[in-house]
Amino acid sequence: MRFVQFKKGAQTWLGLVEGERVRALGPASLDDLIGGGTDLKSFAHEADAQGYVDVAGLDFLPPLTRPRKIVCVGLNYADHTKESKYEQPAYPTLFLRVNTSLVAHNQAIVRPRISDSLDYEGEVAVVLKSGGRHIRKSEALSHVADYSLFNDGSVREYQFKSPQWTVGKNFDSTGAFGPVLLTPDELPWGARGLRLETRLNGAVVQSASTDEMIFDVESLISTVSEAITLEAGDVIVTGTPSGIGWAREPKLLMKPGDVCEVALEGFMTLRNPIADEVD
Repeated sequence: MRFVQFKKGAQTWLGLVEGERVRALGPASLDDLIGGGTDLKSFAHEADAQGYVDVAGLDFLPPLTRPRKIVCVGLNYADHTKESKYEQPAYPTLFLRVNTSLVAHNQAIVRPRISDSLDYEGEVAVVLKSGGRHIRKSEALSHVADYSLFNDGSVREYQFKSPQWTVGKNFDSTGAFGPVLLTPDELPWGARGLRLETRLNGAVVQSASTDEMIFDVESLISTVSEAITLEAGDVIVTGTPSGIGWAREPKLLMKPGDVCEVALEGFMTLRNPIADEVD
């Protein structure tokens, strides 16, 4: 199933994508449903349809607007590590994002007024339906509720002001998330073997198979849970392949008027225009 969260008037609504239309399931929040342990497929089967709307007419929200945690993974594709001039770490490189950095499909990723070094990073996102500590790798995928797409927009000037990356990865409205949440039965086991692409103004700038992840989805869930209690509604953003704009010569950075897209086989493409911050 393919779930979307959208705005209707002042309310948050849940919908189920069926081709080019969305079956509206009524006012509901994926944050509340997933966080509360609701089985989304059962909810969708039991909910009365509240009509249909065209996908093209939706006012999308991020699939989750206030995830409990957003755990991001750096340097998870060897070619990206190489282009970034790091030594490949033997342990996942983890950092956190905050909810105020999130934007929805079709909303603008915002280039901050204090820097022009806004870069793209197309990634696969994993949403958890349950968690805990010390999750075994063999059991990790049983905790996955859905998969989605993410553009880990990075303000490189600020990312590299210090040895840790938090500020450069958390400017407001730089993390695009969506458009859909896809249940695991729609995908290969662990989202393996899927082609992940980022396009800037229609040109492919990143392209890799998810098989190239150094730490696969189940390894990431298990490793994070060694230190941090994972919870229903947490999001793990699994890392980007090579091709980032900062590593190019000349640099290819996002600017107002650009359009950045993240695509993965089987998914609706995540699309965002780029805009400058306004006062």
